[in-house]
Amino acid sequence: MNKPSGSILARLLQRSARIEERELPTVLAAAVLFFAVFAGYFAVRPVRETVGTILGRARVQDLLIVTWVVSIGVVMLYATLVARVRRAVLLPAIYGFIALLLATIGLALRANPGNVVVGAAFYVLISVVNLFFVSVFWSFMLEILNKEQSKRLFGVIAVGGTAGALVGPLLTDLSVSTIGNPGVLFMGAAFFVIAIYCQRKLLRQASQNAVPGTGDVANDQPVGSANPFAGMLLVLKSPYLLGIALFMLLLSSVTTFLYMDQLDVVKKTFSDPEQRTQVFSRIDYAVQALTIGFQFFVTGRVAQRFGVVALLTIVPLLMVAGFLGLAISGTFAVLVGAMVARRVGEYAFIRPGREMLYSVVDTETKYKAKSFNDVPVYRGGDALSAQVQGLLKDGGVAASSIALLGACIAALWAFTGWRLGRRVK
Repeated sequence: MNKPSGSILARLLQRSARIEERELPTVLAAAVLFFAVFAGYFAVRPVRETVGTILGRARVQDLLIVTWVVSIGVVMLYATLVARVRRAVLLPAIYGFIALLLATIGLALRANPGNVVVGAAFYVLISVVNLFFVSVFWSFMLEILNKEQSKRLFGVIAVGGTAGALVGPLLTDLSVSTIGNPGVLFMGAAFFVIAIYCQRKLLRQASQNAVPGTGDVANDQPVGSANPFAGMLLVLKSPYLLGIALFMLLLSSVTTFLYMDQLDVVKKTFSDPEQRTQVFSRIDYAVQALTIGFQFFVTGRVAQRFGVVALLTIVPLLMVAGFLGLAISGTFAVLVGAMVARRVGEYAFIRPGREMLYSVVDTETKYKAKSFNDVPVYRGGDALSAQVQGLLKDGGVAASSIALLGACIAALWAFTGWRLGRRVK
């Protein structure tokens, strides 16, 4: 039996999951890092959504294609850097680059708040880096934790991110009327500066507290070849990784179907851009408040008792019901309910579950193939589903019929998750 820790936070963590004493420093460091990056991203996310309402549905549909193309370039560059740069240097540098990016865009928007080009660039770049930094974080966690640990600990580590995702939009809601949208970007940049320190601390903790089955964490050498297409080639050669790619494609399609409807509804309801930012902030921290309870007390227990299959199928099945509800009634209340269920379920179940899928692959795959599936494949699904939805709407297809199509996609998503989950025992 573990000796109880004297730390209040440590005791709370040990109540929520079975954490061994030697694992506590790494779990705490990982949770704090995830808090910092999620607080930074979710502080600025409402600004991105507001920019989306200003740009409009048609332009956002086109920007999702641009986002997909940019994401391919980013992942190719990342695959090259992983093969050439030590992770102790590369991982903190990624957070530093994001901080610089946010600060630069903040300065540009302060000088010209109505600049559509800057707004579009911000929308694309933040849509790429948000998936990218999350993928990088979980790649590192998969390197330092073995498969058994991932089932026990991923849920409680994810709580750190959820807490950050709760605090970030709350701060935005309270401050945007005073500091404006550019000031929110500066605040987000500050959180990513904090993340640099947290990542370096986690690297030290992981090296000092390495546990059996994780490999030599102190061996911080570059991974694999410098081929920029390495991630894509690894995916194409593996039926298992192709299955994960399909899962990501279906996940992004369901998300985009709901997201495009959200843009239209908020734009019609609220005319003031800062007020829209507040609305998106409130939706964000309401979702995270619900999520944090699930991650603390449900995710780890569900993973240990029912396995990864449950984590990967619960939400898709709920989305089948949600789309059927939209096909029947199509009310705003049903749309909000489906959106909240998807987002809470994604953070509490889908995210930990899909990261566990990579616990059975080698280090190069964890960094390169995973980033390829997480970013360009996901954003490709965004672009494709947005264009399909736009064509259907422009062609006069009824909203109820589009919702039925969404239900079919969600059903296929559930089946894919079931097949993949059976591979991770």
